[in-house]
Amino acid sequence: MGFDEGDRVRVDIPDESAPDHDRLHGQHGRVVAVMEDDPGEAAGDPRDSRLYRVRLDDGDEVDLRWRDLRPPLKDD
Repeated sequence: MGFDEGDRVRVDIPDESAPDHDRLHGQHGRVVAVMEDDPGEAAGDPRDSRLYRVRLDDGDEVDLRWRDLRPPLKDD
């Protein structure tokens, strides 16, 4: 699963004890940049080498991994 710049996404952090759960879970936004880094090699999953910068609907920008993103609940 991967996303591209311009894709609409929903943040999905099901672990309620995760530091960003309350602030980000369920938020929608758009991918504004896809960056490459090294964690994929260490984790053994190449998907972890992509970091997605998402501009949330409220204007905040956050960097997230693929596992925290899903397609939006509705298209808009």
